Amino acid sequence: MKRSHRRFVGLVVASSVAFLLAAQWAAGAEEWKSSAWGKKKPPAAAPRPDGKLSIIAFGAHPDDSELKAGGVGALWAEQGNHVKLVSVTNGDVGHWAEAGGPLAQRRLAEALKCDKMLGCATTVLDIHDGELMPTLENRRTIVRLIREWKADIVLAPRTNDYHPDHRYTGVLVQDAAFMVTVPFFCPDEPYLARNPVFLYYSDGFQRPNPFRPDIVVAIDGAIEKKVEAVAQLESQMLEGCCGGDESLLPKDAQDYEKRSLDVRNGLRRRFAGAADQYRSKLIELYGEEKGKKVKYAEAFELCEYGNRPSIEQLKRLFPTFGK
Repeated sequence: MKRSHRRFVGLVVASSVAFLLAAQWAAGAEEWKSSAWGKKKPPAAAPRPDGKLSIIAFGAHPDDSELKAGGVGALWAEQGNHVKLVSVTNGDVGHWAEAGGPLAQRRLAEALKCDKMLGCATTVLDIHDGELMPTLENRRTIVRLIREWKADIVLAPRTNDYHPDHRYTGVLVQDAAFMVTVPFFCPDEPYLARNPVFLYYSDGFQRPNPFRPDIVVAIDGAIEKKVEAVAQLESQMLEGCCGGDESLLPKDAQDYEKRSLDVRNGLRRRFAGAADQYRSKLIELYGEEKGKKVKYAEAFELCEYGNRPSIEQLKRLFPTFGK
């Protein structure tokens, strides 16, 4: 075949493909125009009739949101607000001796027990631990969860993290931060007329940018509830999760009691460390006298992508600051 003839055939094929794609697009556009959504804007989500706040907290695994926001979650719940803790993966490789379906079921049971003690609802998505990706399907899932809960406040990890599941949970929630307000994105779930306030959990990562605490909340009134609830996550807290070994397994009932006490004391020290680390911010927010007395705290950074309240407006959304 001559070069000129091959070029002509190629142009014909390319033109045919372009024509078919254009025809398919036109047909799709006409189908959309003739559909109900093409003629009418989808409805917005109705507000909760009780006027209470709705808070949804995302973690990568069944322990992340409990550790980072279990105290403030319990305080919100005590005030009658609606709080849901979501694990975006099922945690099925998060142990040194167990894996797969049995571990996923164990961690689900632990999360349900923990969250019930905190007064929070629970959702654990059936995505394999270590395999979370920021796909369109997962973005839709996160958007629907936020909309279903009629969220006023959304909590999630930052995208700076050692664990890919943590990073991609942050990415997915960031990607949802605008899309939850877009009527024709996932039109099967009514969109939010008002964008929620999105906040990040605290972390110690410095690059490319360190965590900046915009709000630090005293959780002294919920510390024992949080410690006792988080201690129920025994596969992680007692047995060392994926980095543990047989030496962490209690040898008998007496050893179990000792190990359990050690876990609870370690959790108290951990949550007290947050108050000490962010002491200057606590004093700024609560005043010098009260700020110095706070023993336990949780800290959050305001995300640029959602609603951007002032600090005074933000304080009114959180418990322990008063009206």
